[in-house]
Amino acid sequence: MTVNVHYPQPPAAVYLAQLREQLDPAVQLTTGPDQAVAEDTNILVAGRPRAEDLAAGPELRALIIPWAGLPPETRSLLADFPQITAHNLHHNAQPVAEMILTLLMSAAKLLVPFDRLLRQNDWTPRYQPSPAQLLTGKTALILGYGAIGRQTAVHLKGLGMRVLATRRRASREPAGAADEVHPAAELADLLPQANALLICLPHTPETDGLIGQKELALLPEKSILVNVGRGAIVDEGALYLALQNGRLHAAGLDVWYNYPTDEASRSHTSPAEYPFRELENVVMSPHRAGSTTESNFLRMAHLAKLLNVAAAEEALPNRIDLAAGY
Repeated sequence: MTVNVHYPQPPAAVYLAQLREQLDPAVQLTTGPDQAVAEDTNILVAGRPRAEDLAAGPELRALIIPWAGLPPETRSLLADFPQITAHNLHHNAQPVAEMILTLLMSAAKLLVPFDRLLRQNDWTPRYQPSPAQLLTGKTALILGYGAIGRQTAVHLKGLGMRVLATRRRASREPAGAADEVHPAAELADLLPQANALLICLPHTPETDGLIGQKELALLPEKSILVNVGRGAIVDEGALYLALQNGRLHAAGLDVWYNYPTDEASRSHTSPAEYPFRELENVVMSPHRAGSTTESNFLRMAHLAKLLNVAAAEEALPNRIDLAAGY
């Protein structure tokens, strides 16, 4: 079966060449923003397609968003095209899981202030009682047990942690490396067990402000919070206060509340309304958990796999539930 695919905003030539090499001969790929979507196009690869692109091809049946997530404008647009299914790539699961582990361990050991002092030739922390936490034997709670959450569980088990997880629809049976997987509705019962709370959720109306003052208060004293989902999932003021007053041991944050609006503002945009930068117990990362030197190669490999599945006349995996938003 021939599958006609259009990729309006393709990656650099080296990555596009890799994609073409890995495609089944039955996949016919066209690229470029100047080339209109042909009437026989079956699959469009785009994160933020235009309405005219979706309407141009009567044979268009699937949209592949070449990352994990669903932009709000794309979700709204697809409501007018019910015949088109949307699918994600999960090539970033391993890089993001590694960043979760990096943020968790850096926060647990309070590595950033120790590093800063030693750069000033100050060895004082070595001769004081250590505030660093041991993770082995502790309990981690992963919110969002998708591709990233499942890979994170593997790493946490390697540290000797007990791993709990939630997902929108789940039984209480173990799945993958997690010891227990619970429905999201049981969050309040799980938080008191979580020495480390790891947030891998997408931002939807249901997850907006999911973790606020009440939820943070349910965590054991001196827990650690890591967020690689979206900033708005955690109430900004409540998080800052819990870190400032020592209720939380530390946090590792890769996602934020304010972002640069243009290239000129990239060097001087505060990531939050609260001064997290003044806190010693925060590890700050500029939303780069999925970025590695290998990431685009991984993206092309995963994209080729999905397109080859379509050529084999099999159902495309990683379908997004538009009603849920992920």
